[in-house]
Amino acid sequence: MSVRLVFAGTPEPALPALRALIDSPRHDVVAVLTRPDAASGRRGKPEPSPVAREALERGIPVLRPARPNAAEFVAELAELAPQCCAVVAYGALLGDGLLAVPAHGWVNLHFSLLPAWRGAAPVQAAIAAGDTVTGATTFQIEPSLDSGPVYGVVTETIKPTDTAGDLLERLAVSGAALLSATLDGIADQTLTPRPQPAEGISLAPKITVEQARVRWELPAQVVERRIRAVTPNPGAWTMIGDLRIKVGPVQVAAESPEALPPGGIHVDRKSVWVGTGSDPVRLGQIQPPGKKLMNAVDWARGARLDAAARAS
Repeated sequence: MSVRLVFAGTPEPALPALRALIDSPRHDVVAVLTRPDAASGRRGKPEPSPVAREALERGIPVLRPARPNAAEFVAELAELAPQCCAVVAYGALLGDGLLAVPAHGWVNLHFSLLPAWRGAAPVQAAIAAGDTVTGATTFQIEPSLDSGPVYGVVTETIKPTDTAGDLLERLAVSGAALLSATLDGIADQTLTPRPQPAEGISLAPKITVEQARVRWELPAQVVERRIRAVTPNPGAWTMIGDLRIKVGPVQVAAESPEALPPGGIHVDRKSVWVGTGSDPVRLGQIQPPGKKLMNAVDWARGARLDAAARAS
């Protein structure tokens, strides 16, 4: 017997889970709940979310309420009579009215090993903190943030070169299998959620564009991790003169052609070096305003940087 589901999600990392549930004979996805269409591209034309596009291509009704906790939408969801609602990065808080609709509640797939890194940016936080292992957790949603009882976990090693995009791509796939298995266990009554530990709680709020600015005064290892943590979104950046430059992952180097102060720049034939609070780092790809990603050496050669140029 299939379980009647509503799937709530918005960005691309939610797609593996949505596809797994649609393709499973044990799950009947009767509708998809996602955020309203958002402006995209240079013209700012409203575009459906990746989850909305996938659902529409599969012939599944899409719900895009501006106010999901409004009584009108709660009633609309109740009419669909879902037995359970699955959530992957939906992007809005769920009120008591919504939480009460499905008999088996709302099951969230979160990309951390809870109670570590509760919040909107768990993958970014784990990389920035220098964690070597993370994972994904399924848990039952309750009113407080990511604090509900846990159904299951999968673990994932964080590689030394992982960007947030790399790690999230792997977690989205392994997490999709975890979510599907969790919903099977709930339907079979073979899974009982366990309360999260009271110890080990950490928070991972959404990272703003301003917070993604590189702080060159920090130690090189911290600079390197923080850049990977915000790649590709929102993207690390720095100012060089009056230019705002996007910065891709960098390499920590124990030796450079000369000692550099934080933000100091040295260009040689093969590398562009920037000083930090400890060792210099070698820039990889950068993106000047209005241009595509390019090798930092190629950009520096064309930019003809002044000897006093600094990154800040």
